[in-house]
Amino acid sequence: MILVERSAHVTAPVEAVWEVVQRAEQLPAWLAGVRAAEVLSGEGFGRRQLVQAGRGSAHEAEVIAYQEPTLIGWRERARGAGARAEARTEIYVQLTADEEEGGTIVRLIVVRWPAGPVKGALLRLGLRRVGADLEESLASARSASPVRASPPARSSIAACQDSCGW
Repeated sequence: MILVERSAHVTAPVEAVWEVVQRAEQLPAWLAGVRAAEVLSGEGFGRRQLVQAGRGSAHEAEVIAYQEPTLIGWRERARGAGARAEARTEIYVQLTADEEEGGTIVRLIVVRWPAGPVKGALLRLGLRRVGADLEESLASARSASPVRASPPARSSIAACQDSCGW
């Protein structure tokens, strides 16, 4: 398992940030690498959405974590010829009210399970890029709504074994 995480302070309240991050159609406005997104079916937990990446690939995703207004997470699986069932990516957005400074702490987490050791090695080589994409996503949240992001408060990159937790 490979985990990349970034967080930032946003001056908007949790509810305002939630209105942006939980809507699939808003993903291109703030999530780096997303060209288009649409809801295929459902709402909240179990919602299915189509996410189109900037490089032309599209992934069907299912919302696997949903606690309004603080957590949303979805799982994308590889599709098509040669795709391995164990290869998947999960993306989580966690919102926490910042009692000291006001506003919201936004935590973006990407967890990837590569399809085998070679893919895992290649993904580890790209960890800095994934981290940079998450930082870009946090910065883009400013223009997606009345959300204003401060510079990232903290960040971490971890390449974990399956037993690694967060």
